[in-house]
Amino acid sequence: MPPIDQLTAFVSAHPVETVIISVIALVLLVLAFFALRALIRLFRRWAAGRPTEDVLTIVAASIATGVSAQGMWRFSGDVLGFDGPLRLLLFAFIEVAVITSAVRARRNMRENYSAGIDGVAVWALTCLSAVLSSMDARSVAEAVFRLAAPLVAAWLWERGMAIERVRITGRGRINWRLTPERILVRVGLAEVSDRTASEVDAHRRLTRVALAAKRVRALREAGAPDRKMRAAMARLDKAMDQAVEYTGLAVDEKRQEALLSQIGALYNTSALIDLAPPVPWGPEPEPPAPVALPAATIAELIDDEEEDLPAEPAPVVDTAQRATQLRTARQYWDQQIARKYVPRAADIAKEVGIPLLVAKEWRALWKLEPQAYALIEAAYREHGIVDTGTFPAIEVPERERVLVVNGSAGAAHDAS
Repeated sequence: MPPIDQLTAFVSAHPVETVIISVIALVLLVLAFFALRALIRLFRRWAAGRPTEDVLTIVAASIATGVSAQGMWRFSGDVLGFDGPLRLLLFAFIEVAVITSAVRARRNMRENYSAGIDGVAVWALTCLSAVLSSMDARSVAEAVFRLAAPLVAAWLWERGMAIERVRITGRGRINWRLTPERILVRVGLAEVSDRTASEVDAHRRLTRVALAAKRVRALREAGAPDRKMRAAMARLDKAMDQAVEYTGLAVDEKRQEALLSQIGALYNTSALIDLAPPVPWGPEPEPPAPVALPAATIAELIDDEEEDLPAEPAPVVDTAQRATQLRTARQYWDQQIARKYVPRAADIAKEVGIPLLVAKEWRALWKLEPQAYALIEAAYREHGIVDTGTFPAIEVPERERVLVVNGSAGAAHDAS
């Protein structure tokens, strides 16, 4: 009898039971609807702040775990002989252990930046589940499928952990020494830099010329026979002809400089053994002491007549006049310092009209200021001259750097 006829006969024979079953089924459908809607809301809320790849990874890993659990269901019934509630309680203990280890590994990653032993446990339990599921397969294809499903879930989990590791620490876990890029570079099929094919070819041809020239020179210095010299010269001529033809060596100045640089480096290899590079952890070398000028030169630079001038007593002036003189002298001093010129005490006295002793007193204070002190220090470092107040130091551009006496720059230039 068809199923529809059986259902009609049951309804006719048991009307009350049919109503009760219909009501219970309706209630279950309503509860299932609300439960499904709550699950959808929870899933949307959970996936709202997560990247799309993380959500897809968890969904795919859940499907693969379900396939593995279905294989363990069959294994627990067919091989272990579990049935009823016992089978329902015990069939997926490995999958539950895998999920528990995965959650613990993620927590370790967030706290300790490493999955730890729980990450190893995920792979070990996954392989165990895959092997046990495949042992109850009915064909080779089914065995391969049941082996692949748990491994796919573990791989997706591992990739999710790697992305989270990079996101937290900002770096990858490991840098492989053997990669496809390194292999291609090693065999000469790939280029490390972004040079074009023409640049690479030109560099190799210029290198051949430099190496051939070094070979000829080594043979000549060693007194090689004429046969070897002719063969080496032939190789040098051939390499040079190809470089001129394919690299434009005859007209390209950059290529010519590159060739000369290579030849210079190859010819002077033995000079490397005589180098004395600085020791990185050694003490810093002390700066050399300034070279003092001869005494005769210093004597010429000092104005002896000014030293012989008698010191005049300072006249008595009122406070307002003294303040005006001080302000005028200071303005003159600042103007000369801005010109990189350190005035003498006699210059200040003559410019302002004050006694020499007062000018020396003010100059002794002002020459300690940073700008003036820097000019005096430069004169000492470059010429070994100590400032006495009887001659100035002046700084000019590097190509015209001189020491000017008595404020006369023109005389110094004319003398040079």
